[in-house]
Amino acid sequence: MPRLALVLFVAFFSSNSVFAQSNIPASPDDPVSLGTLWHDLGRDLRNLPSVENVLILGAGGGLSAWVHSEDAEITHQWSSSEELDEVFEPGGTLGSGWVQIGSAIGTYVIGRRIDSPRTALLGADLIRSQTINAVLTQGVKLAVRRQRPDGTSFSFPSGHTSTTFTTATVLQRHFGWKVGAPAYAVAAFVGGSRLQENRHYLSDVLFGAAIGIVSGRTATIGRGAATFSLSPLVAPGTVGVALTHRAHR
Repeated sequence: MPRLALVLFVAFFSSNSVFAQSNIPASPDDPVSLGTLWHDLGRDLRNLPSVENVLILGAGGGLSAWVHSEDAEITHQWSSSEELDEVFEPGGTLGSGWVQIGSAIGTYVIGRRIDSPRTALLGADLIRSQTINAVLTQGVKLAVRRQRPDGTSFSFPSGHTSTTFTTATVLQRHFGWKVGAPAYAVAAFVGGSRLQENRHYLSDVLFGAAIGIVSGRTATIGRGAATFSLSPLVAPGTVGVALTHRAHR
């Protein structure tokens, strides 16, 4: 079983164990109960196939294809830089499943313990989004089986990148760009660290980011005061994707 899937498996049963030992009720009427959390995960999976998600993944796939021919050279440049080695050293830890999924579960547990529905809801959204991300990321890894720059397996897409972009998207949807912007900066930093550590190619990182954004937005539909819509952009000599800000409804 791939590492991130194993982390999620252990984390899920750990969280169940924590609440099995507590006296916190898990009523269907409780919007942040464990029962509601996993019920909502089923709703998220039904919402996953959407036009916006397809456009995001299409944009990520298009960018990945565009840089594919330069993958080896870009990774070599980043990984051979001693200066970048010191700068990006924390990235591997920040983007690990233990940190990202552990933080999601920790946020949920703390919210339940201190009776803070808002904190628990954030944790629930993080848990569900990371579950979706794990399924998508590991599914693509197993299907593609791309060799990493260092010779090991399962390079495409980058799991460290996808999991941190998942977290960043959930934070942005809950708290807006004041929190979302630095969260995305951290996610981009983690993506850069995967190149520097010779573990991934740029195309792996770009598609991992797209998967993370899709996972985070799917679990947070209806959150926040505003949202963005994606639409195809076609003009003479130009093909792309337009990002449009709109009020939340």
